[in-house]
Amino acid sequence: MRINRQINYPDGSIKFARPISSLQSKFYRAIGCVSRMIKNSLHVVRKTRCISDKMSGRKSPKSIDTAVLSRIYGGRRGPVFTPTRFLDLGTRAAIDKSLSRLARAGTVRRLARGLYDYPKTHPTLGLLSPSADQIALALAQPAKAKIQASGAYAANLLGLSEQVPMKTVFLTTGTPRRVRIGRREIILKRTTPRQMMAAGRTSGLIIQAFRHLGKQHINQNRVDLLKRKLTFEDKTRLLKDMPLAPTWMHSIFRKIAAD
Repeated sequence: MRINRQINYPDGSIKFARPISSLQSKFYRAIGCVSRMIKNSLHVVRKTRCISDKMSGRKSPKSIDTAVLSRIYGGRRGPVFTPTRFLDLGTRAAIDKSLSRLARAGTVRRLARGLYDYPKTHPTLGLLSPSADQIALALAQPAKAKIQASGAYAANLLGLSEQVPMKTVFLTTGTPRRVRIGRREIILKRTTPRQMMAAGRTSGLIIQAFRHLGKQHINQNRVDLLKRKLTFEDKTRLLKDMPLAPTWMHSIFRKIAAD
């Protein structure tokens, strides 16, 4: 049996297309049925995925961006951060993508791979660079590791040297890292627990500065400078931490702490 397909034209005329067989007709109907089944299946898959996302707490890229922005704007300008600061808001991959989008938009600044900041601005200088301490703290934060400025940078912080090193070295209890930002290089150097026992205190900074300068360069001018700079509490702590320093520093510590 052959079936004529009727075609209605806009002008009202009616024509019949080339007749098709009943077998072809069944084939076309089967194709239409399969097409409807595929559409229905895709709808079910999309609906199931939506329900699954809601049940698993998975967030859309837009909602993650909003949550990340809210946390950034909630603080002050200046801090340096890594993606680990936002891992409670989404997966690591989602946070990485979110920060990349925000960096491209100019909302945050990408300092190095996996390292960002919400920069401070100056009316004349524009965007300001973060300090070495801010960068080192951000690098050590994921492992909650201690850090201690050392070498020429420690001497500079105390005013014992005017040299501003391009390579800034921090001792750490965590993973060693090396990050280059512009012309500066921030180095986290793993050390022994004993070296870090005075970390975060002025006495720890003095020990590292003296190690860098050497005994022959600790003159009376530098001793007098520290005597003026240190508070009573700093001097008291310096004497308590004296066993953590090399023996040759002990007599100098006593001079600094003396009235």
